Amino acid sequence: MKKNDLQNLIHLRKELHQHPELSGQESATAQRIKNFFHSIPPDETVEGLGGHGLAFIFKGKEKGPTTLIRCELDGLPIQEQNSISYRSSYPQKSHTCGHDGHMAIVAGVGMTLPDLNLKKGRVILLFQPAEETGEGAEKIIKDKQFKKLKPDFAFALHNLPGYQENEIVLKKGAFAAASKGMIIHLKGRTSHAAHPEYGITPAEAMAKIIVGLQAIPKSVLKFSLITVVNAELGEIAFGTTPGKATVRATLRSFENETMSRITHYAEKLASLIAKEHRLAIEISYTESFASTINDDEAWHYVNEAAKTLSLKTKHIRQPFRWSEDFGHFSAHTSTMLFGLGAGKKQPQLHEPHYNFPDNLIPVGVSIFTNIIQQING
Repeated sequence: MKKNDLQNLIHLRKELHQHPELSGQESATAQRIKNFFHSIPPDETVEGLGGHGLAFIFKGKEKGPTTLIRCELDGLPIQEQNSISYRSSYPQKSHTCGHDGHMAIVAGVGMTLPDLNLKKGRVILLFQPAEETGEGAEKIIKDKQFKKLKPDFAFALHNLPGYQENEIVLKKGAFAAASKGMIIHLKGRTSHAAHPEYGITPAEAMAKIIVGLQAIPKSVLKFSLITVVNAELGEIAFGTTPGKATVRATLRSFENETMSRITHYAEKLASLIAKEHRLAIEISYTESFASTINDDEAWHYVNEAAKTLSLKTKHIRQPFRWSEDFGHFSAHTSTMLFGLGAGKKQPQLHEPHYNFPDNLIPVGVSIFTNIIQQING
């Protein structure tokens, strides 16, 4: 990569870092990316995908497969704690997951594409909104405009602190876990605290549900985890017997099938306990992430790219417990999510002082470019 091109990408990354936007609010970020591509430019641009999403389409000379490279637009609701000159300008908003770096890498791929002279098919560079809430990929897939994209392969990377800088982290099959937030509302009847017998309190039911939910994974052979993250009972009113309660929990598994199983068990448990205590119950879900499943053929392209570029690889045996909404694409095309080591001494993702290392940008650009050359060259 030319020195001037890298400097332009670093400048873009720092500008994005300084101006983070939360999931679903990425309008200014999308505009910055669009402005950057004005000097490239693509053969076609699709705007407003699933919200503020952008797709830049580059066409080859002949018919062939469509390769999609995806990155994320959104930041996190975390107060950055850094002394860097380009730290976040907005309170309680930051790019402490490294999405600013991911965008710079995919923008760098855009810079290289005009010189590749694609022989066949298409390359789509997708800047996706709302990854952090698990909504963005699904909204893009449901968007009518997505039909014109129809990728044969979809690739994405995530920077990974704790791994050697520029090390490529690979795994076939499940790479990142499925997860969802479960919200259980219980409704009974309030009464005066002096006469609890006239009310229907959900206190005991709430306690049973909390204990029962966390015990469910013990009965499932494959990895699963249910973590109660919040519980609320009644109001702070010492003269009132509570009549409502809410339990919130995160369900997590490596496979989508296991997620369906523990979801069924959790709903059945909560419903039986509610019935036992004469309570009404409502169950809803939020921040739903599908398991990210890596396709064998797509894995081969990334592995070959790492070999060609003489990059060190790390082949992991167990999927990561965290979730990535790139998994929604796995149900529609051949996907491959891989890790890019950010350094063993780097702060962990989502820590308030995490800052994406710019040294990763040229490596990220090179590996995506090599994948494109294998498929569309």
